[in-house]
Amino acid sequence: MQNSIGLRTGLSILLSVGMAGFWLTGCSRKSNRTTKVTVAGEATTQVEPDTALLSIAVVTQSSQAVTAQQENARKSEAVANAVRAKAGSGVEIKTSDYSLQPQYDYRDNRLPKIVGYNARNSVIVTMSDLKNVGAVIDAASNSGANSIDGISFIMRQTSPARGQALAEATQQAMNKAHSIAQALGGRVARVVEENEASTVSQDERSYSNGGLSVQSKMDTPISSGQLHIRSSVQLIVEIES
Repeated sequence: MQNSIGLRTGLSILLSVGMAGFWLTGCSRKSNRTTKVTVAGEATTQVEPDTALLSIAVVTQSSQAVTAQQENARKSEAVANAVRAKAGSGVEIKTSDYSLQPQYDYRDNRLPKIVGYNARNSVIVTMSDLKNVGAVIDAASNSGANSIDGISFIMRQTSPARGQALAEATQQAMNKAHSIAQALGGRVARVVEENEASTVSQDERSYSNGGLSVQSKMDTPISSGQLHIRSSVQLIVEIES
């Protein structure tokens, strides 16, 4: 009888222990709920440009094509020499466009008649001495350039500033992710996907001398301003709660 009671008691204890173990195992297998959210960040940094790009052209006209072409070649060479002398070391001059076209007379409802020829030689001047841009424009104009088509300022090496903007944009996006996770009573488990983009912009500037030669003791005033590097980041993060 005592053996039977002891056996029943032992089985009850084992059964209780087994049920408790099953209940604990079931609780440990319960997985946390995950949610994916998309967050974005944006940041802008301002930097000083280190390079100027000038678009300069020489336009000549004549009744003979060869005369227009030869006069253009002479003036273009003079302009290039003047620019090199004024811009200093490291200046680059690259032809961007060249054309020699007939000019027509369409008057009196007659068939078009060639009355002359127009030669145009356009170059891009790349220089790093930004304080000397105005002087280069004046030198080019005084040497025969009669069209300054535009000026732009760039930064040849944007990686450090771009990296700073990306870091700030990413931090902004992650702050949003942590705020959302906190509101949901969870935490940011990991970043699932990341997309980023960057752009560089500046204030538009233009210069034109209207085809007139600049005869002035003062250099043409040119201000480079600042470049704006804008970076945006989009993150898909997994929140565990």
